[in-house]
Amino acid sequence: MCTRFFIEPSEEMNQYTEAAGSTALLRRMTDRLRREFRTSGEIRPTDIAAVIAPSASAEKAVYPMIWGYHIPGVKGPVVNARIESAKEKISFARDWIRHRCIIPASCYFEWEHIRTSGGRVQTGGKYAIRPEASDLTYLAGLYHMEETSGLTYPVFTVLTREPTPELARIHNRMPVILPREAIGDWICPDSDPEKIAAEMLDDMMITPVSRHAPVRPD
Repeated sequence: MCTRFFIEPSEEMNQYTEAAGSTALLRRMTDRLRREFRTSGEIRPTDIAAVIAPSASAEKAVYPMIWGYHIPGVKGPVVNARIESAKEKISFARDWIRHRCIIPASCYFEWEHIRTSGGRVQTGGKYAIRPEASDLTYLAGLYHMEETSGLTYPVFTVLTREPTPELARIHNRMPVILPREAIGDWICPDSDPEKIAAEMLDDMMITPVSRHAPVRPD
């Protein structure tokens, strides 16, 4: 799963945050919703972040979006959706077909889940995870529009998948991460999401947050 990601300012990342930060939509969101637009540091559910999605003319654009769907009957924001079942779930099926997005980040965070002899799950160390072959981490997601206090605004959720063998030692899910070259196809409403999702990246750099040396599990 993915409940935290991290933004470190860079030339490429700044292009996305500056594009979202210059929109009239962001000014309305921060004024009406009293939420902060995060351009660096740790991004948490309900924060506003820069997200890549199609414009009205199906061109690539960047928008401010809030992390987390609000679904009737579900307590709290829904920040992840399983890619294996998204197209079958009422809450995600339409967005799987027409409303796909990319959340650019420097890396995402995961906490090790350790099962004790008594069957309980304890939280262990925190890890920063990013693709080995990319400067940025492009998280695949879905989005839709919600309304609060008379304001209509976009929200997103991050798609997750079965982990690679290396990451399975930390957690039983991981986000779907796509290569930069797949961004345009993924957000295009007329493309086939299952075909594009097959390009998801597997090779990850795993770094304990408490240390700075990369971890490559045996």
